[in-house]
Amino acid sequence: MTLPDIELIGVPFDGYGRLGNQARAPGALRSAGIGRVFGTRRVVADADVELPPPDPARGAQTTLLNEPALVAMTTALAQRVGAALAAGVFPVVFGGDCSALLGIVAGLRRRSPEIGLVFVDGHEDTMPLDVSEDGEAANTEIGLLLGLTGRTLKGPLRESVSVLPADRLVVLGPRDAAWRAQFNVGTLANCGVWVAPLAGLAADPVGTAHQAVAALAAASSHWWLHIDLDVLDPVEFPAQGLPDVPDEPGGLRWEQLTDLAGVVLSSGRCIGLSLVIYDPDQDPGASGARRIVAFLGEAMGRIPPR
Repeated sequence: MTLPDIELIGVPFDGYGRLGNQARAPGALRSAGIGRVFGTRRVVADADVELPPPDPARGAQTTLLNEPALVAMTTALAQRVGAALAAGVFPVVFGGDCSALLGIVAGLRRRSPEIGLVFVDGHEDTMPLDVSEDGEAANTEIGLLLGLTGRTLKGPLRESVSVLPADRLVVLGPRDAAWRAQFNVGTLANCGVWVAPLAGLAADPVGTAHQAVAALAAASSHWWLHIDLDVLDPVEFPAQGLPDVPDEPGGLRWEQLTDLAGVVLSSGRCIGLSLVIYDPDQDPGASGARRIVAFLGEAMGRIPPR
């Protein structure tokens, strides 16, 4: 029995097209020691995806911000994730935001169209493109992957629409019902997706995670774990969201997130992990970066040999 090798894939992408903020996350997490938390597992590669300079304007093909970098990130992640899985390596994608899933899911489909997604997030991320307030891709990616929006997309991202069946997705931790109601956007639970809102998840992270992977196992033999750190209470993790904009209250504690991730990873069926939404500009002492790294080391320690 051996432990899987690791490939670290940094994503220096900011969804608003800013020069810093989330685009600085890979460098900050490397400085905090992310490459040294995997114990006896070998890190066989560690490099950022290459992206063009940021563009804060909305793109002509997608209406989304930072379109050139978004398209380049999607293409690069599809290639890197697909190649890592084909080589039997466990990819760890870090930095950027939830729009990274557009490329990750494309890479998963190159390996097998039946791979599922465990989506841990404070939001359901199904904002229709035509009512998006700010054009941030990270509010829309689950809606795009499911085909709930994006039918008028042009360009390469059109290939990311309607590629994830509802029964191959489980969603844990959303607390955005009031925000979605402002735009008349319903819940994924009405679309055939297994959803555990924050209240139930926080009451029993371990039991809820077991229920989630059991539900996913009906359609998928393996799955990817995606964690948006805004599922955490901002009191626990302040370096989320936008500077000078109040974060949505509530959320998980670090210990609860660790227990949840431990269940998914210890299942023996998790083939990769993404960890997004960290803004070093809101973490001047780097305490948030060190806490992320500590969480990752503890969670990854739950992966069984194969």
